[in-house]
Amino acid sequence: MRTDTIIRNEGTQALMDKLGLVDAERFIMLIQKEHFDYTRWQENLFENMSIDEISQNAAELRENNRVSISSEM
Repeated sequence: MRTDTIIRNEGTQALMDKLGLVDAERFIMLIQKEHFDYTRWQENLFENMSIDEISQNAAELRENNRVSISSEM
């Protein structure tokens, strides 16, 4: 299991990779300003997806992570 620090660092890096440094910082500031209920968001995250769709997405993510990890070695 990854630590909170690792998750925070990887999340920040993913934001910077996708949005760039300035927009990643803006995004973080925006969500810090708003009351964000992670639990409620999580409850609705897969609301319109079937178990098969969730499973397929997880398998694809796992495979993509496996490919990116092996290419880093």
